[in-house]
Amino acid sequence: MKSSPAGASPAVTGIGIVAPNGIGAEAFWKAVQAGDSVLDRVTRQGCEHLPVRVAGEVRGFDPGSLVEDRFLVQTDRFSHYALAAADLALEHARLGRADYEDDPYAVGVVTAAGSGGGEFGQRELQRLWGQGPRYVGPYQSIAWFYAASTGQVSIRRGFKGPCGVVASDEAGGLDAFAHAARAIRQGSRAMLVGATEAPLAPYSVVCQLGYEGLSTWDDPERAYRPFTAKACGFVPAEGGAMFTVEDVAAARRRGAPVRALVAGHAATFTGTGLREESGEGLAHAIRGALREADCAPEEVDVVFADALGTPEGDAAEVRAIHDALGGYGAKVAVTAPKTGFGRAYCAAATLDVATAVLALEHGIVPPTPNVFDVCHDLDLVMGGARVAPLRTALVLSRGRMGSNAALVLRKGPESPG
Repeated sequence: MKSSPAGASPAVTGIGIVAPNGIGAEAFWKAVQAGDSVLDRVTRQGCEHLPVRVAGEVRGFDPGSLVEDRFLVQTDRFSHYALAAADLALEHARLGRADYEDDPYAVGVVTAAGSGGGEFGQRELQRLWGQGPRYVGPYQSIAWFYAASTGQVSIRRGFKGPCGVVASDEAGGLDAFAHAARAIRQGSRAMLVGATEAPLAPYSVVCQLGYEGLSTWDDPERAYRPFTAKACGFVPAEGGAMFTVEDVAAARRRGAPVRALVAGHAATFTGTGLREESGEGLAHAIRGALREADCAPEEVDVVFADALGTPEGDAAEVRAIHDALGGYGAKVAVTAPKTGFGRAYCAAATLDVATAVLALEHGIVPPTPNVFDVCHDLDLVMGGARVAPLRTALVLSRGRMGSNAALVLRKGPESPG
């Protein structure tokens, strides 16, 4: 397998999803399109009496049936999700070992992580203090680490190309695509890119209690309602998505479907968290992504909102959309499907990217579950999916510590549907 020429065009050819509302692109899209809400009471052991009452839990996921035992014992739940999602992404892209075994240096991996392996780390630290150092397993040194998923995916699949991790807040999920796109333009044949999170262990939940905007409501239907007068914060979630990103020409040579083009990305750091001031930084990121994509504001067909779910944060995002898109900001379709399955930190943005690619393929804007009225000048898609000719999608993400990112996706020329 030959490397791609410099300046190659990055494209999404495969999607792998492990999410609270479905495992695999088909199940996930069916639930998202229908506007299903799977938010429910937290059931993880040790979390029942903590202030966070509602979350998006991944159910029906059996890592032992998808990943070999020797990798499972070395890794935390967040890496289990990544390993399984990577397999699904490669299968979706029809990229097998025969496609790269002649040149394993042509394929790399980049993931984003906001917390790492908290569940694994908590268990081993409990053994340290309760039983002594001899009872701490040797994998404690690597399983908790932010880069664990990137490392394990690359080792398991034999990828020896450029590998890295974006250790960041929520916006890192989009920033990982910029790293992958750069690797493709510099000659890599393919990249596995994405983010998965597993923040629903007791230690991890306790760490989140000080987060700005975290919802502590106990009613799953009311706990996460962004852009409304009753917005009370976001609901955390686990899971995520991995993608196969390739050079367009290389994908075509092997007959792989070009599902979407990674057209433009930009990021900023305002250092103001998710309060009202973050709007300026997000608007700047939107303008930068549109500029890189050579995309006029009126060409954007749908915006996938960050949807923090606090009055100040929502107002800042709406203002950013209006500032960056001008008068078109009040007309463009906006959606936040994550209100039906939760906001999974770095993985929230990757699940939005997955939804955007599928929306472009099918010509359908999925709705925003649990939201029925809006107190902002925004064309938020509610109630049911909206059929529309979609060519360009804009995905937005903001982090708790002030990071902002925007990603522009174009519909692939041979995209199914």
